[in-house]
Amino acid sequence: MNGGERAQGSWGVTPVPERLRVLGGLDTGLLWGNLGVSLLVIVAGAVLVPALSLPDALLAIAVGCLVGNLMLGVAGAIGADARVPGMVLMRAPLGRRGSYLPTGANVLQGLGWSTFELLIIATAAAALSDELFGFRAQWLWTLVFGAFALALALLGPIGFVRRFVRKVAVWAVPIALAYLTWWAIDGADLGALWDAPGEGGLSLWQGADVVVAITVSWTPYAADYTRFTRTRGGAFLGTGFGYLAPDAWMLSLGVLLVLSRDLTDPAALPAAVVAGGFAAILALFALLVTETDEAFANVYSTAVSLQNLEPRAPQPLLVVLVTALATTGALVIDLVSYQSFLLLLGSLFVPLFAVLLADWLAAGRHYPEDAIFGAPAWRPGLVAAWVAGFGLYQWLYPTGPGWWVDLVDRLDPPDWGIGATVPSFLAAFVVATLATATERRLAAVRATEP
Repeated sequence: MNGGERAQGSWGVTPVPERLRVLGGLDTGLLWGNLGVSLLVIVAGAVLVPALSLPDALLAIAVGCLVGNLMLGVAGAIGADARVPGMVLMRAPLGRRGSYLPTGANVLQGLGWSTFELLIIATAAAALSDELFGFRAQWLWTLVFGAFALALALLGPIGFVRRFVRKVAVWAVPIALAYLTWWAIDGADLGALWDAPGEGGLSLWQGADVVVAITVSWTPYAADYTRFTRTRGGAFLGTGFGYLAPDAWMLSLGVLLVLSRDLTDPAALPAAVVAGGFAAILALFALLVTETDEAFANVYSTAVSLQNLEPRAPQPLLVVLVTALATTGALVIDLVSYQSFLLLLGSLFVPLFAVLLADWLAAGRHYPEDAIFGAPAWRPGLVAAWVAGFGLYQWLYPTGPGWWVDLVDRLDPPDWGIGATVPSFLAAFVVATLATATERRLAAVRATEP
């Protein structure tokens, strides 16, 4: 590893200097394209059917991917402009202490995703070792891939792209995906699947909400990586378009696997692929190795987010701590459906992005360093905009723990079937825009007072 990679591997909350902004649009695209290839994204696609028909599920994926990846690309561009991590960036719209609110939510989602990723990786590795060598030892694989994720996270984004994505993932992933797609549709009656009606319980727009949720969960992370990208344009294109194709592909693959192979249990997916023969085993092994990058991203971004709370904390130490917690979680919990987890993330991060975008546009599409590090402790109007968007999302589509859903149900949520993403985004964006304009008028009045 050269000196530049060592320097950025633990770069903290201050703006990244120009000498370390070495990732081009292609590098950023490869990074996000690789992050889009995940067995958990397949599982997210699987929750769309059989509630939706195949045409409606694919339409929900198309709409959700376009909306979600547009948000992700813009978040990446804002990160490249400000050159600071995502949660530090939130100091500008919410205030220094106000940014602690999304930081707490982001740390929890990072730990959750890290745990889910290590769990699905260990489950797949156990299925492979059981097929090839006659033993599962899932606990052992959890520890092995936890250590692998730790090593990647300590590399940092530049080292990760140069040492892993360019040399391993860029070759293994396309071949593995092509084979698994063929395996999913081999022998299936696609005409019958296309004509079969959905069973109901999920509208098309609610399905799009699920798709947006898994994509928008990356928006708080985007700046953690694009702060090392040379230009805003490269960050936008590399992030938004880099994640778009694999995102849509993996979600569609999840839909096809449910309909053609009747795979509705996430834990059953690796074992079913292994049963597909030697080529399927090789394809799963390739995905298994590259799956670790999602664990890397979640571990790394969780550690970076924690630095917004305590900038002086050594990033390598935080990486080790987060990895240990995620690995422990993967050892003690079971892999279950996480549709409610995805929608809860969407209800938090869709309006949060709307608030960030509204304030960034009002600031002239540029955050100077003082707007971030010299921000007031709180910007209550914009915090209220985030809360308003979250409340509207939950009212339209209650999701989360059972006690919370029961509480929201008492407010008589409407059954409009329009989804919650767009209304939540627009509400938060409008309230944030009004709040920002009001702040500016009040500041102008104070400036003219004697």
